[in-house]
Amino acid sequence: MLATNGIPTAEELAPRIPPAERLKKGPVAIIECFQKIPCNPCSTACKTGAIEKFEDINDLPSVDLEKCTGCGLCISKCPGLAIFVVDETYSEMEAAVSLPFEFLPLPAEGEEVDVLDRSGKTVGRGKVIRVRNGKYEDRTPVVTVAVPKELSMVVRNIRVGGDRR
Repeated sequence: MLATNGIPTAEELAPRIPPAERLKKGPVAIIECFQKIPCNPCSTACKTGAIEKFEDINDLPSVDLEKCTGCGLCISKCPGLAIFVVDETYSEMEAAVSLPFEFLPLPAEGEEVDVLDRSGKTVGRGKVIRVRNGKYEDRTPVVTVAVPKELSMVVRNIRVGGDRR
């Protein structure tokens, strides 16, 4: 499906999703990059070495889940907007999902937003808990939104300004 509509199937996503045991340890980067193209900013942005160095500039990124702290420095550096940080330990009922957001207006902390799946379909509502938009983000703000825990691997974007299904 990825080749025909740009949306990965569950089978294509499976190798990218951390195991439940790792998700219980705290925030972790999830890289949904599927194309071998010359690109490595995620690896160079990673201060812990969790995104392993590439042997070839065309390699797909790989995350060492034990080294990843979920800091999110890699999110805004990915030109393909393919990196997310998921924290299923945020609360008992909610997960925190950090994602790149290149639209206006930027949401405000505390704002309720529509949460969207990979196809852009509204799948629920979430609350913005953080917006990073400093010099390091270089015009790709990182928005962290609290979502129902069962949506942590579904939510990959937000819509600001209310429900517009």
